[in-house]
Amino acid sequence: MLRRLALLSFALLLGACASNQVNHDFDTSRDFAAYRSWSWKEPALQYRPDDPRIKSDLTEQRIRQAVADQLDQRGLRPVAAGGRADVLVQAYLIVEDRQQQVTTNYGGGWGGPWNGYWGGPMYNETRNISYKVGTVQIDLLDGKDGKLVWRGSDEQILSDSPNPTDRNTAVRETVGRILSTYPPR
Repeated sequence: MLRRLALLSFALLLGACASNQVNHDFDTSRDFAAYRSWSWKEPALQYRPDDPRIKSDLTEQRIRQAVADQLDQRGLRPVAAGGRADVLVQAYLIVEDRQQQVTTNYGGGWGGPWNGYWGGPMYNETRNISYKVGTVQIDLLDGKDGKLVWRGSDEQILSDSPNPTDRNTAVRETVGRILSTYPPR
């Protein structure tokens, strides 16, 4: 019982400490105000690792829609069919296995220096906790020269079994955080 409680409290602590650190980088020599249209660079979504358990048409659809909505909010419009886009967009979904070592202490002495210490022996238990981290990375490339002009990424601990509504919400929030500083100022 005590082990389950310690594991549950660790999971909650890990979730609370998993503040999303969104990373951004961009080419400072580019005029981002000149970018008005965009299109996908195929393949629009790449998976790392290229694993059929991770690949999903539903995930790709969610990421494509979330990116399109965010770019639209920032004044970028999809290029007309057959047209040349100012910006090419490519996204990545990277899933990594990570581990964290957790040590829990049980027992030990109680009391104080005036009336002596008492209690049972001290026990330490060290466990490895395995979890998956998903990273969404969005690259914007110049439509003329194909060079990377802006990159943003965000990582999140993946839950075991979210429902489709939770997945959709998580993708929209993640993409929104990533593109929150586009265009750079």
